[in-house]
Amino acid sequence: MRKIFFVVSAVAVVGLSGCLDTDLECGLAGAAAGAVVADSSGGNVLTGALVGGAVGVAANDVSTLCR
Repeated sequence: MRKIFFVVSAVAVVGLSGCLDTDLECGLAGAAAGAVVADSSGGNVLTGALVGGAVGVAANDVSTLCR
């Protein structure tokens, strides 16, 4: 179940990071997506927000390299 959580969070954040400009925006979008996924899957919302925020910032850095 944890693998599914991380995969869904990563896919959601990577999809959102393409239309956001700064690390802060991507981190906030990732935190929101992570919290929603954690809540819907019965996980810890705070942990989901932290992981999602980290993935959001990382996804923004990766998408910046592709521009």
